[in-house]
Amino acid sequence: MQKTISLKKTREDAENMYRACGFYCSEAVVAAIRANIAPEMPEALIAAASGFPVGVGRSMCMCGAVSGGVLSLGYFFGRTEPSSADDPKSVTTMKLAGELQQSFRDAHGGVLCCHVHTNDGRMELEKLMAQCVSFTGEIAAKTAEIVARELNIEVSG
Repeated sequence: MQKTISLKKTREDAENMYRACGFYCSEAVVAAIRANIAPEMPEALIAAASGFPVGVGRSMCMCGAVSGGVLSLGYFFGRTEPSSADDPKSVTTMKLAGELQQSFRDAHGGVLCCHVHTNDGRMELEKLMAQCVSFTGEIAAKTAEIVARELNIEVSG
């Protein structure tokens, strides 16, 4: 795990991975978190994010970038063994995932739904890509901010 992270670089990496590298939003968020915070994170987590783009399997429901951020938070704070609903890991992860999705809602008219943000997929491709690249970077940076705060990782830039 990195001792210092840059929110700006995490955002830029996620945006570039989506824009140029062939990753979708959810994959780019996880890959940027892995590259900038936890290089020891299994690459399989990027693969696990592959079903979330375009609102989960192209259903245009919840923004895939948010899904990638939630998956990343689960890596750092989630549980790996069955336990009760009051397990601190479960409680913490749910709280942090709620914070992440609420930050997106607050910034984007209270809506998580892909179909609303893309006008049911009818948005002009260039505008759609710019918006989704921006959402991807925003969520990668916010996820990194939450992880840094919770794990007391120093943030630069």
